[in-house]
Amino acid sequence: MDEHPFNFQWSRAMNAPKRILLFVTGLSPQVVTETLYALATDAESPWIPDEIHVITTSEGADQVRLSLLSEEPAWFARLIEDYDLPAIRFDESHIHVLECADGSPMEDVRTPQDNEQAADQITEWVRQFTREDDSELHASIAGGRKTLGYYLGYALSLFGRPQDRLSHVLVSEPFESSRSFFYPMPTTDVMETRSQSLTDPRVELAEIPFVKLRDELPRQMLIQQGRASFSSVVAAAQKASQPPRLEIDLAARRVVASGETISLTPASLAFLAMFARAENGELPRLRHDSPDLGARYLAEYARIVGPHSGDFEKVETALNSEDLKDWFEQRKSKMNRELEGNLGRSLSRRYRLHGRGHRPNTTFGLDLEPDVIVLRHDGKLAVDTEAGRILQDGAIDQDRSPA
Repeated sequence: MDEHPFNFQWSRAMNAPKRILLFVTGLSPQVVTETLYALATDAESPWIPDEIHVITTSEGADQVRLSLLSEEPAWFARLIEDYDLPAIRFDESHIHVLECADGSPMEDVRTPQDNEQAADQITEWVRQFTREDDSELHASIAGGRKTLGYYLGYALSLFGRPQDRLSHVLVSEPFESSRSFFYPMPTTDVMETRSQSLTDPRVELAEIPFVKLRDELPRQMLIQQGRASFSSVVAAAQKASQPPRLEIDLAARRVVASGETISLTPASLAFLAMFARAENGELPRLRHDSPDLGARYLAEYARIVGPHSGDFEKVETALNSEDLKDWFEQRKSKMNRELEGNLGRSLSRRYRLHGRGHRPNTTFGLDLEPDVIVLRHDGKLAVDTEAGRILQDGAIDQDRSPA
């Protein structure tokens, strides 16, 4: 090690986030050791992963096993030993072979169907690797077919967090095209060409900035069980750029926001419906001290659970005994959290309550135009957004509501 021009000290904090290095590779497994070398020997901020994962085809997996993980030439183990790196988890269980639609190993990405399958699987692996907050993902697009690198980069754009990174490794010629070059050796590398002997290969990382769209995704898509398809995740992210539309069906207890069907508790659904009705202009906008706040909320809640249900009576009793200002703030916060959990941080902002005006005359409402709100109960249209009026066929008995 004394012959090497660098002298690095590897250290990690006890509670440091788990570091994951992810690749897509083809027939050039060298990108794994080249990238690891560049990260570990960065003079300003060396970064050493706790584990390495490779997404590849069946043929690419063979190349990784033979070149990096076999007893000979064992390039991965040699790199660890040559640069005295700490243990890094990387074995055959960390090689993820892409599968065809029938579940068989994918030999190569040859057809549009193979392409779609690869996109979905890469997207799912990135989603899995970014699920935990206490981790860092560094993804490299240096290996594999260009389409695979594209999908890896796009998946990181969809799911990436502030701490995640994307890069491409750059190797000087003619070492870049040499199948026998895996990383700069501690002793001088010499490559013989027809015209000269070349030494000192340069291996550098080009970090790639990417737009982070994670906040545009519904929370359920981030934590769901089962595979998240590439097309469905892209479609979910794109909804934030589409015109807003809010549909509320009280009888079905269903809300559709920007085309996304979401699930709200009856309490939050009634709260949202109360403000959707006010946005239409047929009832005054609300403040936390509005004298009819309790009555208006109970009217919506009764449409959902029924005016003679035990749930309705409990809420009615609670509203008669609670400080309505505190209740209003708590219910507003709970509904906003439910919206964010269903729609994601960015998209939910369209459907949250927003304050208008200055204290003490602040009113609250949805920042939506009336013509994008549809409100139904008993399967019928309860608010005619174009005419701006209540249709009486679904009205409830208001006499049960407290004054």
